[in-house]
Amino acid sequence: MLGRLFKKAIPSRPLDTARVPDGVRVYAIGDIHGRHDLLTALLAKIEADDTARGAAETQIVFLGDLVDRGPDSAAVVETAMALKAAGRNVRFLAGNHEEVFIKACRERDSKTLRFFLKIGGDATLQSYPITRAEYIDLDIEQLAERLETLVPEAHLAFLEGFEDMIIVGDYAFVHAGVLPGVPLDQQKTSDLRWIRDEFVGQRGDLEKVIIYGHTIYEDVDERGSRIGIDTGAYDSGKLTAIGLEGDDRWYLQT
Repeated sequence: MLGRLFKKAIPSRPLDTARVPDGVRVYAIGDIHGRHDLLTALLAKIEADDTARGAAETQIVFLGDLVDRGPDSAAVVETAMALKAAGRNVRFLAGNHEEVFIKACRERDSKTLRFFLKIGGDATLQSYPITRAEYIDLDIEQLAERLETLVPEAHLAFLEGFEDMIIVGDYAFVHAGVLPGVPLDQQKTSDLRWIRDEFVGQRGDLEKVIIYGHTIYEDVDERGSRIGIDTGAYDSGKLTAIGLEGDDRWYLQT
C-alpha cells in the first residue's frame, strides 16, 4: 500500500506535457510471450478503436518479447509477419527473448540452448512442428541440431530485422528501458533489451517519455518519464496496448 501511495506522489510533469505530432496516432503493444489468442483479441480492439477515432496516420509498435512462455509463439510471429506483409504501418522492437531465441537457432550450441529453454524457450520450440514425445526424447545436442529444420528461416530473418528504439514526438519506445544519464542516441543495445533495476529505480526526468515492456506490473505503471505496459500476459491473461494522439493517451486491454 505504501509503495502505491509513494508512486502517486511522484511528479508526472513529463507525462502531462508529452505529445506525438499532429495527425499521428500510435498504438504500442506490450510483451505478448506466445499468447496468440490475446494478440488477436487486442488487435481487434485496436482496429475498432482506431476506426472510431477517425482518420489519422496510424502506426502500431510491438515492444518486443513476442516469443517464449506462452503456447503459440510461432503463431504470434506468423501474425506479426502477416501484418507487415499486408502493408500495415507496423514496427517491431527486439526484446531479450528474441535475442536469445535467434542466438540459440543460429549458433545451436548447448549452453545457449539450455538458457533459452530455461527462460521459456521450451514453449516456443513446441509451438513449431515437433511432437511432445519427440521433444522429450531428444537430448540437448540433438535438439540443437533439430533447430535447423524446426524453425523456419523466414521467422528468424523477420526477428533479426527488429529495431532497438523508436522515437515518435516526445515518446521513445524501447523494450526494457534506458540507462539514466546516457543520451538516447548513445544507449547500448544490451541496456535497451535487458536493463531493469537501474531504469525502473530512477526518479529524475528523462530525455523522452519512455514506453517500455520487460518489467511486469499488475497494471500499467506511469511515473515521471516512464510508462511500463507489460502486464504479464502469458500468465495474467491481460495484454495491454497504449494509444497516443496529440497530448492524449489511453489504454486497451484484453
